[in-house]
Amino acid sequence: MKENPFASTQFERRKFRRANLNKWIMFSFCAALIIPLIAILVDIFVKAAPVISLDYLWLNPANKGKEGGLWAPLVGTFYLVIGSLTLVAPVGILAAIYLNEYAKEGILNRVIGIAVTSLAGVPSIVHGLFGLGAFVLVMLPAVNSVIGSPNDRASNWQAGLLTASLTVAVMNLPVIIASAREALGGVPQSFREACWNLGATRWQTIRTIVLPNSLSGILTGVILTISRAAGETAPILFTGVTFFKFVADAGWEKIFPYNPGEPFMAMSMHLNIISNQISQMPEGMKYGSAAVLIGLILFVNSFAIILRVWLRGRKRW
Repeated sequence: MKENPFASTQFERRKFRRANLNKWIMFSFCAALIIPLIAILVDIFVKAAPVISLDYLWLNPANKGKEGGLWAPLVGTFYLVIGSLTLVAPVGILAAIYLNEYAKEGILNRVIGIAVTSLAGVPSIVHGLFGLGAFVLVMLPAVNSVIGSPNDRASNWQAGLLTASLTVAVMNLPVIIASAREALGGVPQSFREACWNLGATRWQTIRTIVLPNSLSGILTGVILTISRAAGETAPILFTGVTFFKFVADAGWEKIFPYNPGEPFMAMSMHLNIISNQISQMPEGMKYGSAAVLIGLILFVNSFAIILRVWLRGRKRW
């Protein structure tokens, strides 16, 4: 009886076993990363379950955070994220457009690229000290000398939401520039050449072709900055955050409790203080704060990811 000529050879079977083994090795590495993360999240949310409720999110902290809820630091974190994104996104995207679309390839462009990459690895505490010197000690006195009264502290701007947002924006600027530049570079050059052949200017090409086709990649950088802005404590520690600030329990002052030139509360600072510096703090309040902070980051990131997937689905290439 003749052997099947289409049967797998010994070499092919050995090759298949090797490929299958490599697949399971890679899967085990992924599981080694994901399983501990899931275990940590489950542990946090299980221990936070007794205190999680709508009242916990809506009420302000009381008795040094041992009672009440998390509204004041929660809304402060939300405004910090929105403020930093409002400042960093236009600057970062425009800088990436210049570096990728206008700047000529050369030593200067490569040096700028290396500098942006290096700044992305600077520790957050260094950015916090930079914000303290540049925005709190230099910018605020200059602003107060123009719009404020030296003898009236109530009319002068202090380290607060604006200075903290500027510091977080500077910290996240390299991430936005790097991700936006990568997304812009991913648009095929043939798209640009087709527009130029039709008589479009460079800016018309960027505005109508390049940017719409790179938005999904740019949103990747935005997602990273959202998580970092909400979870960092060191950059805002010296630039405007405070552990306690009175926030109204009702009305518009509850929704908009912070002025840009006044100290504000944030979830990362609140969690740090109640976990390390307040004695006899109930365990549920600690884990509840951590769960809410994680939930806030996941909620905002999920919205951005859904938007990115929708934009990718509209691509025709």
